[in-house]
Amino acid sequence: MRIVVIGATGHIGTFLVPRLVRAGHDVVTVTRGSSTPYADSPEWQQVERVTADREQEDRDGTFGDRIAALRADAVVDLVCFTTSSAEALVTALRGSGTHLVHCGSIWRAGVSHVLPVTEENATEPFGDYGVQKDAIARMLKRETAEGGLVTTSLHPGHISGPGWMPIGPLGNLDPTVWTKLSAGESVEVPGLGAETMAHVHADDVAQAFQLAVEHRDAAAGEDFFVTAPTALTARGYAHLVASWFGQEARLEPVSWDRFRETTVPEHAGASWEHLSRSQVFSTEKPRRLLGYEPAWTAEATVLDAFRWLVEHGEVDVARPLVV
Repeated sequence: MRIVVIGATGHIGTFLVPRLVRAGHDVVTVTRGSSTPYADSPEWQQVERVTADREQEDRDGTFGDRIAALRADAVVDLVCFTTSSAEALVTALRGSGTHLVHCGSIWRAGVSHVLPVTEENATEPFGDYGVQKDAIARMLKRETAEGGLVTTSLHPGHISGPGWMPIGPLGNLDPTVWTKLSAGESVEVPGLGAETMAHVHADDVAQAFQLAVEHRDAAAGEDFFVTAPTALTARGYAHLVASWFGQEARLEPVSWDRFRETTVPEHAGASWEHLSRSQVFSTEKPRRLLGYEPAWTAEATVLDAFRWLVEHGEVDVARPLVV
């Protein structure tokens, strides 16, 4: 197939583009041209590259036509964040026979009521990001149900992999928690520590997108949560990280008020966003309809990401890894 990947050099595209090339597809990447993939591979030499500023072209009303002119069998949109942008692309592709595969987010679901969270029992989202992602997914589903463009939406968890900082044990990107756990120092954990996070390896997300493209009929009109088969609690994650250094985690549960008093607002806010949802997702639907088989547990996913940070001197640790 001829497949266009929008936002091809990010977390997912880094793994998806080589996958598609190896599978024999003709791949066209659409990026701003300002970044490179997190990991290089020879397959990138075989892709057609298009440079475009989506935000500007969305404002000009030209981006959808640019993508339609590429005449793809499938378009994988990894960087769409508003309903207006999604609707413009749908309008441009309608009637073309193209399959539009959209990247959403698990945050289209709100706080967990029933675990695991499924595509059917997810609660209403909150926050602009989650609300927009949910609205886009619902619009796409209606579009296909009403006989319009064939669409699919995939909703990854906390995408992690080599090359960037994963969401850490406190639900944020504060690097000091890794240092403390590696040194066996005490770490304050907000809430009970039983709150959950839903990590997923970027290559498993790429796998899901490849499967959605290659199983068009099964994916048409559907939405899927895409995560690892396991999920980590805050305290479990902290104990796991400490064990990588031969340490025992020393954790002190504190109130959210106390945590906000002692934590940079940016990190405290991110912790609340991640931990207050306390989500664990089922992968049954993508397994059943697409054949999704995640290769990485949440535990292995965060270790793979963290090992890269240590090996490249991107995080301060008190002692060497023992795993």
